[in-house]
Amino acid sequence: MSTVDANAQSSSSLIKDFLHKCGGVAVIDGGFATELERHGADLNDPLWSAKCLLTDPHLVRAVHLDYLEAGADIILSSSYQATIQGFKAKGYSLEESEFLLKRSVEIACEARDVYYTRCCKSSSDHSTDGKVLKQRPILVAASVGSYGAYLADGSEYSGEYGDAIDLKFLKDFHRRRVQLLAESGADLIAFETVPNKLEAQAFVELLEEEDIKTPAWLSFNSKDGINVVSGDSLSECAAIGESCGKVLAVGINCTPPRFILDLIRSINQTHKEERNCRGELVLLTHRNIRFCYTAWEHIRQFWAYNTCLSWTIMPSLSWTNASTDRGHGAMCVSC
Repeated sequence: MSTVDANAQSSSSLIKDFLHKCGGVAVIDGGFATELERHGADLNDPLWSAKCLLTDPHLVRAVHLDYLEAGADIILSSSYQATIQGFKAKGYSLEESEFLLKRSVEIACEARDVYYTRCCKSSSDHSTDGKVLKQRPILVAASVGSYGAYLADGSEYSGEYGDAIDLKFLKDFHRRRVQLLAESGADLIAFETVPNKLEAQAFVELLEEEDIKTPAWLSFNSKDGINVVSGDSLSECAAIGESCGKVLAVGINCTPPRFILDLIRSINQTHKEERNCRGELVLLTHRNIRFCYTAWEHIRQFWAYNTCLSWTIMPSLSWTNASTDRGHGAMCVSC
């Protein structure tokens, strides 16, 4: 058995066991910046939600707790727009910048610990105000945004970085950040809002070159329901994730709900074509502000009746406890 196959089987077993303990479906937390703003944070800054690692870490912890008490099984660190380059541009030293990156995961882990303490003190799985206080497996994922997120010019929604940005540049840009987050104690690494094939390739090559042990996922965004936002084929992007034994999930985030079902079908088809060289692959959809229930019902029906998939996906009714009409996500393992 090759190293790639062994890594794929190990990652697949990890998430399959986790999902089994979650009852077949794991709920990912929702939009982070919107919740920080609801708590009073001012995010008018190039660092966006990462600004609160500097100014309001207690609010970051509070948002994590809100999502856990709403039933989230996976919470993401507030590091989507946190980069060494971005912190240094604000006047922080290399050491301070690296500390803040690791601190993003530490705060999420602290929130999980606080949540477990509250669960132990509770005599019921639900509090009188409807909060979920249930002992269950909870994973912390270190969020890694795209190069476009660092630019803070919206280019993560176009994938247009210019001809000067090549594979080597992107790997060099992300390398130290990925190393630090992999060593921070996170259970997963979440590469989010990946807008093009080039950056997807950079991420999977980094995982291999740095021999990252923490399993990862790749989630792409689309504006036409067929391709990723750069115009690159979603199937080709998904195949890049499939090629890496360290990637356990591929999916969609920050995409109009009406496109989700067809995009997930496309990813699943890619997986079926690649299944001879990979084990099970997790399919995921992830947070999008004001993500409507109608779209989730369609996805639930797809997973419920598609015989290629092991578990169904169900919308979490308790999600309204923390964020009435904000985004949430879920993961599902395919056969």
